[in-house]
Amino acid sequence: MLKPIAILSQIAALSAALGPAFPAMAASKQYPVKPVIIVVPAPRGGGTDIFARELAKIVEEDLKQAVIIDNKPRGGGTDGVSKAVSADPDGYTLAFVWNSPLTAKPLAAHVSYTPQSYQAVMSIGFSSYVLCAQPGFPGETAQDFINELKAKPNGYTVGNDGVGGTMHLASERIFQQIGAKVQAIPYVGSTDTARNFLAGQVDIYGGSLSTILPHVRDKKAKCLLLTSAADNAALPQAGGLDSVGLGNIETVLWWGLIAPAGTPRPIVDNLEAAFIKAASTERFKLLMAKQGATLKIRNSSQTTALIKTEAEALKVVADGVGLRKN
Repeated sequence: MLKPIAILSQIAALSAALGPAFPAMAASKQYPVKPVIIVVPAPRGGGTDIFARELAKIVEEDLKQAVIIDNKPRGGGTDGVSKAVSADPDGYTLAFVWNSPLTAKPLAAHVSYTPQSYQAVMSIGFSSYVLCAQPGFPGETAQDFINELKAKPNGYTVGNDGVGGTMHLASERIFQQIGAKVQAIPYVGSTDTARNFLAGQVDIYGGSLSTILPHVRDKKAKCLLLTSAADNAALPQAGGLDSVGLGNIETVLWWGLIAPAGTPRPIVDNLEAAFIKAASTERFKLLMAKQGATLKIRNSSQTTALIKTEAEALKVVADGVGLRKN
């Protein structure tokens, strides 16, 4: 029989071993007890910011706490991600980010984080990138566009979202597949690309659909090829990659919520459920449609798998064009 002193010693040892876990477990059950900050590594007013703010408004009702948006647009999204993933893993600092800083930018730049620095909470949907020619371009369909590029090696320039950006790699992925040589001109995002395209500084616009759509309506751009597999009703003249037999190399813009690595699983589960519920509301669905995006909700594990497979596919493209980290 154990003596009382021995029993007390064992209890003390067990308490010491489990002690650090108890506060975390208690905090998980009480979460959240203060405002939650969502770092958005993009400027205010852009698509990523618009989606983040709407989700924040809706999810406040479930979390019963304020959800504050903190815009950190520098570094092509990498600065904001770095700030968020280096925060305490307590669920009070998150990042709402588009895919480029997670899957593309790390291929072209030295960043302070890796996939092990964060954990995916959920993701909400996607929007195709699009390739648009000048109004006088000799072609009216996606296949015409491809045939023209193949017929004139280095005969055209294409503006993109910067070296190593998702649009840059998405377009190079297509050009590699069809055997076309097109000179890439890097800009600072879709807005800058569109401005130079409309000024005639570049032959082809490569960027987000929402940025160029008003100019398509004004007949200042002829959009012919999407980077998504499917067509998009907002651009009836543009063909999806399925229409030209390239649906297996789809690369699209998508958005997701991440938390620092080490965030307690119960907190991640809480956030996952709350944000999936918010993204499923009619008001959020309408907002996505207005922005030309398609709702496709993925949970934590599905988003983690998406990040991994996309990063692997884009690395093959980056290696193919000789992309090196700067």
